[in-house]
Amino acid sequence: MAYWTEHAIFWHVYPLGFVGAPASANGAEPIPRLKALEPWLDHLLELGANGLLLGPVLASETHGYDTVDHYRIDPRLGTSDDLTALVAQAHQRGIRVVLDGVFNHVGRGFAKLTDVEQRGDASPWHGWFARGEDGTLATFEGHHRLVELNHDEPAVADYVADVLNHWLDQGVDGWRLDAAYAVPADFWRQVSDRVHQSHPEAWLLGETIHGDYPAMITAGGLDAVTQYELWKAIWSSLNDRNFHELAHALARHQELLDTFVPQTFLGNHDVTRIASRLTDSRHLAHAVVVLCTVAGVPSIYAGDEHGFTGVKEDREGGDDEIRPKFPATPADLSPLGIGVYRLHQELISLRRRHPWLVRAHTTVLELDNERLLYRSTKDGHVLFVALNLAERDAWFTVPAGTSTVEAGHAELQGDRAPVAEHGWVVLSGPEDSR
Repeated sequence: MAYWTEHAIFWHVYPLGFVGAPASANGAEPIPRLKALEPWLDHLLELGANGLLLGPVLASETHGYDTVDHYRIDPRLGTSDDLTALVAQAHQRGIRVVLDGVFNHVGRGFAKLTDVEQRGDASPWHGWFARGEDGTLATFEGHHRLVELNHDEPAVADYVADVLNHWLDQGVDGWRLDAAYAVPADFWRQVSDRVHQSHPEAWLLGETIHGDYPAMITAGGLDAVTQYELWKAIWSSLNDRNFHELAHALARHQELLDTFVPQTFLGNHDVTRIASRLTDSRHLAHAVVVLCTVAGVPSIYAGDEHGFTGVKEDREGGDDEIRPKFPATPADLSPLGIGVYRLHQELISLRRRHPWLVRAHTTVLELDNERLLYRSTKDGHVLFVALNLAERDAWFTVPAGTSTVEAGHAELQGDRAPVAEHGWVVLSGPEDSR
């Protein structure tokens, strides 16, 4: 894993929605909408983050994941100069920038695909695209306008490696690889080896919703994958008031650390926002506490830090609520979200004080449906996290010498810590309590 990701906390933005770009490119002349992100870079820092995880910015037809030109910025966002300027502004502030690339499939307007559709086997690129059993072009999860690449074609691996290196040469720091789970691991190995040879500190993050997470690292050569198992367990256990589910997921999460450090999150551009997903708003704090006190490279989806709501729906335009346009500056945000913002600041600050949490080992100490106490520890450093979902105060037992309340509220009484109803607390423990 790239050295800088040991201290990375990302702010995740879906650019096309953020800047209010039109739904379709339609051959428009470039408009430098990426500049609209520059006033938000200081907001990112004030939140406590130091990484900008950008959604798709490469030329596409509609939502960004139907790429038509991997070497050109989407004209709805501007030009390559606009991206270079944004990256420069970020780097001046010590912010790392990661791009989002789609290499499982392409949009129908991809020039090589157009040539194949016009010329058939006479096209020099006829082997670039996957075919179904009937010989027709294969599509991604039934989406007609997303045509799958043929990952058995060596030229495709050459192309993808060249695209990644091209933008890394321009100054970006890494890539999120969309739908990585749908691409064979040996293909990623061909690509990742070439990328890491040219850019050893580039971070390659694979979107992996299901499947063998460690294999994407050991066989595919990627640096990390998205931790959807933990994401689901966090909100589901809070909604069901069933901490046994979260405890199971934390044990699974712990096993992954033997191979790699996952990318952790509560929200992204593909899922219902956490504030809408939770059935009890009092438990939003518990979710953020878990994100900030267990191992991983965490990200905050833009707007979640202000309590934005939004439900993803399975229909045309069903992502619109979770990908809204943002105001011109952070000062234009509604003051109603300031409490959630301060919560994020407090807990991200806690994580900044304890950078070892990126690889922390987490052990569940006390558990029932509505009470959870776990310990995160690494190299002698210890934090205890107590979560209470009950309608009454709960008591937790912590080792003697645990005296500092790092976040939340509790007044220790000997080795007993009372946590208010629907409350939480993070305590620092003595080094010998590993």
